[in-house]
Amino acid sequence: MKRRIEARYMAIAMVSLLVLSVMAGCSSSTKSEAEAAKENEKQPLIVQGPMPIEAEKFASKLSDVKEEKSGSFVFYKGTLDGYPVIVTKTGKGMENTAAATAVAIEKYDPIAIINQGTSGGHDPDLHVFDIVLGERTVNLGSLKTPNKDEGEGISPKEWIPMDLMASEGSAGEDPDAENIRYFEGDKTLLKAAHAVKDTYTKGKIVDGTIGSADVWNNEVDRINWFHENFGSSVEEMEGAAGAQIAKAYDVPFLGIRVLSNNKVNDGAYNPETAEANQEYVYEVVKEYLTMIEEK
Repeated sequence: MKRRIEARYMAIAMVSLLVLSVMAGCSSSTKSEAEAAKENEKQPLIVQGPMPIEAEKFASKLSDVKEEKSGSFVFYKGTLDGYPVIVTKTGKGMENTAAATAVAIEKYDPIAIINQGTSGGHDPDLHVFDIVLGERTVNLGSLKTPNKDEGEGISPKEWIPMDLMASEGSAGEDPDAENIRYFEGDKTLLKAAHAVKDTYTKGKIVDGTIGSADVWNNEVDRINWFHENFGSSVEEMEGAAGAQIAKAYDVPFLGIRVLSNNKVNDGAYNPETAEANQEYVYEVVKEYLTMIEEK
């Protein structure tokens, strides 16, 4: 009787040990699969466009698109040749773009951001359908006026730059606060953009300075003043805000803007430029993804 009880307990112990071994093996297998899946996750590339006309054409080129929203911002999540790409419809303006960029970075941890869309020309040598690659981007709305008493009028051409990033305290207390702040375009993104310039045949592509502000300038003298003093090639209402937030998070950024009109040489507005720009940006994205996948 005693031997049978001992044998029974020994059998139970062996079964328990076997079950524990199997469970440990399953746990190890599950863990390694989870780790492998995590290692295979790729940081998405984000393409921004302010309005539907500047975003939805690119989004239609992605595969397996799923739409997500955060506030008023729309994120079209899909893939391009198997790589995750997210098109963000940011809405117009600096505030919308800054917020949409911060949300995208926090939510999706992108590998890079391309801000693209239409713009108005500042350079008389550029024409409708020409594209400017943002070698640098600048905030044209961050300005400081001279001191004038009541009745002394206003002098827009005497306004000076105000670098909002010059100091965490009052910008007026920083000796560098009156310098122009330029945000440099990412070198690798620029290299990808240069590599596919020949695919674009509707105009020329140049490196330049993209100016941004919540202002729509129609005064040619004012446009010329920005071009001469800030070196602006074009103006729009989003890029510098996206560039500033991307810099704060250390995310590579590049602006790509097509001229939809140019007041300084009578270039009439053409809405077809928005689609043409997205076609070119599509080639830039493919080239950039090839470059980073080969690393």
